[in-house]
Amino acid sequence: GLAEKMDLVAGRVQAHAGGFAFVLPERPGEGPDIFIPAAGLKEAMHGDRVVARVERYRDADRPEGRIVRILKRANATVVGRYERGDGRLGFVKPFDQRLLVDVAIPDGEARGAKPGQMVTVEITQWPTAARGPLGRITEVLGHEDDPGVDTRIIIRKYGLADRHTDESIAEARRVLEGRGAPRTAHARKQDVAGRTDFTGLDIVTIDGEHARDFDDAISIEKLPNGHYWLGVHIADVSHYVREGSALDAEAYERGTSVYFPERALHMFPEELATGLCSLNPRVDRLVQSCLMEVDRNGQVCRYEFHDGVIRTRERMTYTDVNAILTGESPETAAKYGALVPLFERMRELYEILRDRRRRLGSIDFDLEEAEVVLDEEGRIEEIVASERNIAHRLVEEFMLLANETVAEFLDASGGPGLYRVHEEPDPLKVAKFEEFLSGLGHGLAAPLHTVRPRHFQVLLQRIHGRPEERPIAALMLRTMQKARYAPANLGHFGLAFSSYTHFTSPIRRYPDLVVHRLLRAARHQSLSEIEKEDLQEELPEIARHTSDRERIADEAERELLQWKKVRFMADKVGEDFDGYITGVASFGLFVQLVEHFVEGLVHVSTMADDYYRFHDVTHTLGGEHTRKTYRLGDRVGVRVLRVDMDKRQVELGVTEILDAVRGERRARVARVPRRGKAAGPAKEPTRKRPRQGGAKTRRRRR
Repeated sequence: GLAEKMDLVAGRVQAHAGGFAFVLPERPGEGPDIFIPAAGLKEAMHGDRVVARVERYRDADRPEGRIVRILKRANATVVGRYERGDGRLGFVKPFDQRLLVDVAIPDGEARGAKPGQMVTVEITQWPTAARGPLGRITEVLGHEDDPGVDTRIIIRKYGLADRHTDESIAEARRVLEGRGAPRTAHARKQDVAGRTDFTGLDIVTIDGEHARDFDDAISIEKLPNGHYWLGVHIADVSHYVREGSALDAEAYERGTSVYFPERALHMFPEELATGLCSLNPRVDRLVQSCLMEVDRNGQVCRYEFHDGVIRTRERMTYTDVNAILTGESPETAAKYGALVPLFERMRELYEILRDRRRRLGSIDFDLEEAEVVLDEEGRIEEIVASERNIAHRLVEEFMLLANETVAEFLDASGGPGLYRVHEEPDPLKVAKFEEFLSGLGHGLAAPLHTVRPRHFQVLLQRIHGRPEERPIAALMLRTMQKARYAPANLGHFGLAFSSYTHFTSPIRRYPDLVVHRLLRAARHQSLSEIEKEDLQEELPEIARHTSDRERIADEAERELLQWKKVRFMADKVGEDFDGYITGVASFGLFVQLVEHFVEGLVHVSTMADDYYRFHDVTHTLGGEHTRKTYRLGDRVGVRVLRVDMDKRQVELGVTEILDAVRGERRARVARVPRRGKAAGPAKEPTRKRPRQGGAKTRRRRR
């Protein structure tokens, strides 16, 4: 078309704190990202949808250009720190460093904000060639160090809704009318009519200690033929949340619940999320149940779907189920004695299903993750390794099987569906990953065009427990495509499943709610041809929107956690730690501390004992004179040099190098005689303590 002939590309601006940006083409196959130097940005801001013109190529695959038109602005509101300049003109410095210009606040538009406070500002005039953007403050969030302000900043930055609409709250309360307290309200007789009664079964939920919204419950029996009859019972949110209602509309907009360390932004009001829909213990709850007969090889040889009603026996935790199955706590086993045989059957089936997935080649990233313990003000008190025990694994295995079974049924029904897809990785990325592996003495052991999930699985098994496991696994994840939602069944590469969907979490994920509706319609063959056509038109946009909302939620959760980790390190400047090198670049080393699971940067400028060259093939930094080499996975001692709260970054130095350089300086001082005096024992020069960033007070989710 004309646009291609004029080298015009539409896409999103991804700005960089250094002043430059990239335009990410919005249509697949339009080529690589376009580099935009600072002078070519014009008045565009990070996130804007723009048209860029490619003006030159640095290399064959590295286009450079400039922005010629802004199609749609992305940042109607900005969160940042309010300040006043020398001329007393107020301005807001954006919290997101990718927003490269300050927002000027005219007189009378500051809403009482004081300098240094974090605020939300609405942009009233966009930037022009002559001036930056203008705005007015709409909300004062407080000072950055005030309790809870960090979470509010992230909520505002990502545009997350932290309050439910009056309409959806009113609907939720109408659903609850006459039922009593939300958490203990029983399903009504008219709701239960026509449903399969599972209340006589031993059914339990298994979740974390602090969980309050329970989507899934499990039952399991051993059949006379030696097979297992596994029941996965999922909260029937679709019974209460009707399509097109205010509750449905708001849940669609949110797309997912968001979980921060000290609070959750539920997709539904609490009356439903932790009340009537949640599978709370010893109360009747409506469910959609997937019952599967599983043989000794982990194959589902028969399945049934039911609109059911359950009454769970207990609200179990991962900790308690693990304690029972490992024998760690006889007291816990005695407390839940009647249910112990149930948990033992779960373990038996878990091992069968785990072995089946291994045979398929399913990829499992079983890396140690960090868990933060907060104090009453929301500051990190401690960072510990989160335990992923057998209870976590068996619940995950049962949910995977239910999701796979529902997807296979939807696909076989021939009607509309919504699937969780994970496409094959880009061959070019696989080639780069293989090159990276070869520098570490590893490989996928297969020609690139024949690489299957099992090759990645075998690699993970080979490196398990080795120092290079985490960096290799991290790069493997970046090599893979990102899982997303789609109306077509494209399979799931990472799981090695030909069909997969999300069915098991409708309280916290909107796609699961859609799948519940589609499953019921397919079971009862209730869709007319016109309704099917309408769904085929609507589902692509539902898939795109919910994939985007999931990505935004993940980014918000990750950023807040990283910020809290950096603040946790603020009073540890000057302290020494052990760590592993998780990344090597021309500008330095990324090191993750063993003790606190915090990652920091050793900038090459602090490695002053030698001139270090970056070798991209081997991913190493090597000293020219000392022949010292730093590579991925190496264990290294580091010292915290500075905590940069603005960049939210921990700056480290290699202890061995810092001490060696200090020793050399002392020796040089000792060799230089003082003027007018004979050389003698040198007195150590007085040093000013380096400036330290950060505060000086210690603080504790396929």
